[in-house]
Amino acid sequence: MKVAVLFDTLHPDWEDADYKKEVEAKVEEAEYDVARALMAKGHDVLMIGMGEELGPPLERLAQFQPKLVFNGCESFRGHARHEYALAGVLEMHGYRYTGSSPTALLVARNKSLTKKILAYHGIRVPAFAECHLGEKPMRPSELRFPLIVKPLLEDASVGIAQASVVENDEDLSERVKFIHEKFRQAAIVEELIEGRELYVGLVGNATVQLLPIIEMTFGEADNAEHRIATYKAKWDEEYRKRKKIKNVFAKGLSDELTAKIGDICTTAFHALWLQDYGRVDLRLTHDDEVYVLEINPNPFVAFEHEMANAAEKAGMAYDAFIQRIVDEALERDHG
Repeated sequence: MKVAVLFDTLHPDWEDADYKKEVEAKVEEAEYDVARALMAKGHDVLMIGMGEELGPPLERLAQFQPKLVFNGCESFRGHARHEYALAGVLEMHGYRYTGSSPTALLVARNKSLTKKILAYHGIRVPAFAECHLGEKPMRPSELRFPLIVKPLLEDASVGIAQASVVENDEDLSERVKFIHEKFRQAAIVEELIEGRELYVGLVGNATVQLLPIIEMTFGEADNAEHRIATYKAKWDEEYRKRKKIKNVFAKGLSDELTAKIGDICTTAFHALWLQDYGRVDLRLTHDDEVYVLEINPNPFVAFEHEMANAAEKAGMAYDAFIQRIVDEALERDHG
């Protein structure tokens, strides 16, 4: 069937043929991996890069008339907070698309709103406070140091570094000011939950399949450093090598604990209105309490990255994993 792959691009003037050359040359990008998988499954694939303007991609979609759009867009004009609007544009033009609705993308990006909804559903989240632009942080007395300061509306650990962890009010003010100035958005200040960093991928809708749990392990964290998923710890290969940071399948979780994590993640998936696939980021404390840190309705689905690796461990080769997302999106719309 006809599937359009829509994604952020630095080459808005490129045509489908230009992207297909990159696909054939085995260039490593999530959208190229997805296109390769869809073509391997026999679909007629058109690749559409989203640049600064909505018009050209919409014209290409109108000419192609896809049965489904594989939505790989994560931002618009460089702003991650506009991710939800692109799903909205697809919806308004009557296209079926993979992944979460504008509502889920908008709410899950707001770390504070996410926590409020999860808490309402009885899920443990770190205690937190918001600091809006121009406000001085007033730390509520129940917020105990160490605290971690993050931009309210970014994902992929953008704006998170070792300096994000603060131990006193002075450093807290300093870091909040930094977030305000650099990201022009509110900061969220939350309790640092010490424990294991776990990522749980989910695929499905009414019925959700949990993929094997991934853990980020910190090999060389010295005492001065906090074991947190900073931007570097996630994306900087050299830094990861140096610090012996690895993403591995979590070991030593009892069946009972795995089931508990599964229940929490499934509840979170539905509470935030996710669709087709998503990821829940957790902290597991030394006494097996589970805290949800974030929900990612648009996780990275590139080949050989953690979500795809977890799918493979669950018995879905990469092409089958991408096809599964397509099937979920089509069945959902018929339901």
